[in-house]
Parts: sequence; C-alpha cells; structure tokens
Amino acid sequence: MADQDREALLQALRARALPAWFDDAKLGVLPHWGPSAVPAWAEPIGNFHEVAKAHGWEYWFRHDAYPEWYWNTIRIEDSPARAWHEETFGKDFAYERFGPMFDEATQRFRPEAWAQLFADAGVRYVVLVSKHHDGWTLWPSATPNPFIPGWHATRDLVGELGAAVRARGLRYGLYYSGGLDWTFEPGPIRDVPSLVKCIPQSAQYLAYANAHWRELIARYAPCVMWNDIGYPREADLVQLFADYYAAVPDGVVNDRFVFGKQPHLDFNTPEYSASGEAYPRKWELTRGLGLAFGYNRNETPAHTLSLPELVHLLCDVVSKNGNLLLGVGPLPDGSIPALQRERLLGLGRWLAACGEAIYGTRPWRRAAGVTSDGTPVRFTRKGSALYALVLGPPSTGRLEIEGLPIAPSTRVTRLAENDPGSPAFALRIDPAPAA
Repeated sequence: MADQDREALLQALRARALPAWFDDAKLGVLPHWGPSAVPAWAEPIGNFHEVAKAHGWEYWFRHDAYPEWYWNTIRIEDSPARAWHEETFGKDFAYERFGPMFDEATQRFRPEAWAQLFADAGVRYVVLVSKHHDGWTLWPSATPNPFIPGWHATRDLVGELGAAVRARGLRYGLYYSGGLDWTFEPGPIRDVPSLVKCIPQSAQYLAYANAHWRELIARYAPCVMWNDIGYPREADLVQLFADYYAAVPDGVVNDRFVFGKQPHLDFNTPEYSASGEAYPRKWELTRGLGLAFGYNRNETPAHTLSLPELVHLLCDVVSKNGNLLLGVGPLPDGSIPALQRERLLGLGRWLAACGEAIYGTRPWRRAAGVTSDGTPVRFTRKGSALYALVLGPPSTGRLEIEGLPIAPSTRVTRLAENDPGSPAFALRIDPAPAA
C-alpha cells in the first residue's frame, strides 16, 4: 500500500466516532479461563501497582499474585509458586500436562449458566479470554500451535459462549494475548526489560497471531478487539483494524497493541488503577473481583471487593467517563466460585434499582462531590437530568450536597426508595442545575 493511501486509511480510522453502545454499556466481564485454573495458585500479596512501587518489579514477578501467570512464576527458581508446584505435583511435572486436565474438565461447562449469571448481574458485554499468555486457545483453531500438539480446547468454547451471551441480548468481545505467548518465547519474565524481550518478534509468530485475530473476527465477529501486552513490531495494525471495522462496523479496539503511541485506538485500559478525574477519551478500568483475574485457591473474602466497594467503584468509574470490566475466574469445569457469584448478583440487584443513573449516562461538568455529612457523591447525566450517586446508605433525614444549588422548581426523585440497605442510592434531579 502506498504511503499516501495508508495515511488516508489511518486518518479515516482516527476520525471514526466511538460506537454509542460501548459508551452506554458501562459494565462488562472478562472471564479468565484456561489450564492455569487447574493449579489455581498464586500468592495474594496485593495490588500489583502498590507491590511493584513498594518492592520493585523483580519482587512482583517472583511473588506474582496473578494465578494466570503461574507458568511464568514457576520458572523462577526461588519463587514460592515453584516450591509449591514441586511439592504438590513433583519436580518433573510440566505445565503442559495441565492442558488435557483442563480440557477434560471443560466438557462439563454450561455456557448458558454463565450467560444467565452475567445478565442477572447487569452486565452489558462479555469479553472472553480466547488465548492467554500460556498460548492455550479456547477454540480449535485452524492455525494450531506449532510447538505443543493439541494445545487447544476440543470444544469451541469461544463460539458456544458467544451464542449463549448473544441469546440474552449481551454484546460479545474477545481478548487475545498478542504480545506474550510462552510457547514461542518461554522467558521467564523477571522484570520489565525481560517482559519486553519476551514479546515474540519472529515472522512465524506474527503470521500466527495475525491468523488467529483474523479467524476470531471471521468466525465470531467480536464487538471488542481486546489485545494484551503488545504485538509484533512489524504488524500492519492499520490494515488489521480497517479490516476489522469492515467486518464489525460497530466494533471497538483497545490500546494494548503497542507500548507507547498506538496508531489508532478507541479506548484506554488502565488495570487496577482508576482515574482521579474524568478522562476526555473513553476508558475502561479492568480488574478482578479479587487481586487477580483467574481463579486463585488462596484468595478469601478479605481479598475480594465487598458489595459496597464494588458498587462504589462502578459509580466512580462511570462518573469519570469510564466502563468497568470485571475479571471473573472460573474453575476448570466452568463453575464460578460462590463468592464471585454472590458479588455479581448483588451488583445486579443494585443495578436493577439504580441502573437508570448508570447505563447510557455521560459525565457531568464535575465527577465528584460530597454531602454535608461527608458522604462521597458521584455525578452522571442523561439528557436534561442530573444523577447524584450518594456512596452511602439512604437516610431518612435531610440530604444536602455541597455546592449543588437546587432551584425551587427542580424535581428530585430518589431511585430505589424502598431499599434502606442499599450500599449507595441515586437521586434524579430534573432539570440539571446550570453550570
């Protein structure tokens, strides 16, 4: 393609408006599911930003709290994960042996149960991890792994879940680890420089990753292209994105194909780190219900967001022009742990009562406020209405929000009026106060 034609194509991508469905949806889930769910072991040491800041990246990778990184962690000689692995499975037990174990368990998976749970939780879009860093694919690809025969699900888990999710009116996107694949570059990753070095740059891997993305697009038409940890440098991302939009006109692309300035993206994806203010560009906070995305046998309720914390997080993110993408970690057979189910269903009940103040809203002129008694408030708007999301239980007394003058003609309606135990409540203010 001539440089002039490529520049015209790039400008067309950048001029493309964000599809309204993504801005309206506000809540998605990211199921992390693969062979690492068999050992399901990691140290729940904390938020990776805080751990790395306090102890450094080498400490983080040696004690990695993400069980989906298990294969990398057990390759680090002095890691507790390696000690546990050898004690539990034996020194000569290769990670690859978890693949058939996982595949056997997935024969009991019921995609309709996931779809129903997510719908009941108030989720509007699902982004399934189709391939994580261990290279296992959740569909029997026409481009199989060249190093480990049969390194894929025998069921088309990607397709089955997509059909179940869409049957309930939810959108369906796909995550793909384009930057890391430990079957091509095994590492181990011990720090940030070795992470960057571990991104395969061979022509073989570029062809492999491109073939997978194009197959996923052709077979499943994902509403989101959610790539992770970079992509081979020689990739023609402009053409890949243009072909994707031609196949899925209302699709969206995340920001993780390139470390640094990506030629085009629809939204940013901070991980376990929300913004203090509203971003002008659409963004999506991605994090697990606990300290990791995949299932970790060592996590307890103390490591998991409580229902009030989860509701307050959603309100905060939405007020600042974001969506919340929650990691869900199923067991090998597809069952979702009871604690995760409880949190999701609790969030769904709150959204059933107060979702009017979340779905389809846009940021107001300021995101945050406070009541006269110190309770935090978050603001959203829709049409001529302002919503004040009060991040505390309802009270029967007078409520005053500092710096929010209300004219005598203003109508104020409380959503979920009959739910005194709610972790937050919403006020609809018609019309919104003038700026």
